[in-house]
Amino acid sequence: MMVILAKNRTEEFNQIVKTIKATYEDLVDYWIDYSLYASFEYWMELALFILPLIFLFFKIDKTKIFQIGFYGYSVHMIAHYIDIFVREMGFRNHPIPLIPFLPGFAFDSSLIPVTFMLVYQWTLNNKKNYYLFSGIAALLFSFVLNPTFVSINLLRLYGKTNYFHVFLGYVIVIIGAKFINDVFLWTERKFKKPSN
Repeated sequence: MMVILAKNRTEEFNQIVKTIKATYEDLVDYWIDYSLYASFEYWMELALFILPLIFLFFKIDKTKIFQIGFYGYSVHMIAHYIDIFVREMGFRNHPIPLIPFLPGFAFDSSLIPVTFMLVYQWTLNNKKNYYLFSGIAALLFSFVLNPTFVSINLLRLYGKTNYFHVFLGYVIVIIGAKFINDVFLWTERKFKKPSN
């Protein structure tokens, strides 16, 4: 009996994997068929990926580059995992992906992390409240930039998803990234050997 259940479970899982593979093949076909790489939206996505990174290169505080960079990496990872979750659940998606297999790449890898890195840097250097100013940035992303991205077809919301839900995602990002960064900074201070 257990062998039959395990076999059925394995066969069902294999079918799910085949369905996922077919879905990704369909996404690549869609990307090629509609020449998304030649559309205005595609070049806009490319700009949203490259320009923030160039701006960051010149504006990042080089004396705190590892702290700010690690914070940005934390933002990137949390935003990426949230993006995967909301995409897989059918709440939100990117109809014109920069890379077919990574629909939110430009946003999760550049625009969002760079923006929050610069806010984090500014709050550090000016001794301002991180949560207040990151919250303001999250509000601007949620209620100004995201509706703009929807209007120019860079983003789609589905079902009952609204911009308040998007805002909650950004709140998770800013709290999670700050927490992770603070844990590592605390650990470094606690175990750092005094210099001679």
